[in-house]
Amino acid sequence: MRKILIRLALCPLLFALCVPAEAQQTGKIFRIGFLDASTASANAVLLDAFRQELKKLGWIEGKNIAIEYRFAEQKPERLPELAADLVRLKVDLIVVSGLTMALAAKKATTTIPIVMATSADPVGAGLIASLARPGGNVTGLSSLPDELGTKRLEILKDAVPKLSRVGLLRPPGASTITDFQLKELRPAAVALKLKLEEIDTQLDAKGLESAFQTAKQKQVGAIMTIAVRTFSGERKPIVELAGKYRLPAIYPGKEFVDDGGLMSYGVDYEDLYRRAAGYVDKILKGAKPADLPVQQATKFEFVINLKAAKQIGLTIPARVLERANQVIK
Repeated sequence: MRKILIRLALCPLLFALCVPAEAQQTGKIFRIGFLDASTASANAVLLDAFRQELKKLGWIEGKNIAIEYRFAEQKPERLPELAADLVRLKVDLIVVSGLTMALAAKKATTTIPIVMATSADPVGAGLIASLARPGGNVTGLSSLPDELGTKRLEILKDAVPKLSRVGLLRPPGASTITDFQLKELRPAAVALKLKLEEIDTQLDAKGLESAFQTAKQKQVGAIMTIAVRTFSGERKPIVELAGKYRLPAIYPGKEFVDDGGLMSYGVDYEDLYRRAAGYVDKILKGAKPADLPVQQATKFEFVINLKAAKQIGLTIPARVLERANQVIK
């Protein structure tokens, strides 16, 4: 009897040894969609941070995950079709880089989980029920761009002597994210005794040049941009034009300063993308987006480039330099 039991116990082991090795190693490869309004190059640093964090969590592109990248190439009107394309591919999850992308993805699917790497006021936009209990298929991170825009105006006022007029580059037409930010910026400008010159800006070489010419005609003393992904995709020409027209500028992300811009104040976007990877990990392991609270940004950075200041003949006051997280000399 004992011999029979031993043989029975060995049978499953012997069977397993007979199965081809590749069959044992086969596991599901999860498909992740990534949706953004700008370009691949504009997202390179952030996506590197995202993939590195996924790797730490055991998710490796080409091994157990595949990422389907969709970039609208500075044409936000393409987002609905790109979101629909990801849904047709039956991806297991969609990562979006902002509010506009989240709205497009949400319209395309109410069942596939959506992770926001960053988003402005997802409650006000109707994406989620609340931060604590999002409900539905959307969760992720909120980046508070509305409040940060006011802070950027304050920094400009402190950094540029006798500033009275600020040019605000904004995408043409109405959009949810632009409206949210303008709702905060307009009264903030009044409180700071600044005239806000809103300049509709087409995102091509001719349109950007025209916007800066308009800024000069309106005699602005500095410029800033609405915090949207499409401007990030054109950061190099924007930075170059600010230098050409000798206009002090503050930007929403450090990547502008990395490309030669004067100043930036905003959330640490690399940190947000790393945290977004954590949401992806939880959802692929079975968590439901509805049960994962939306977290807000916790890391902010103020960066000043003294090289850029020197090029336009600007002396930034010591009290402003002291507040910076990083000063590039």
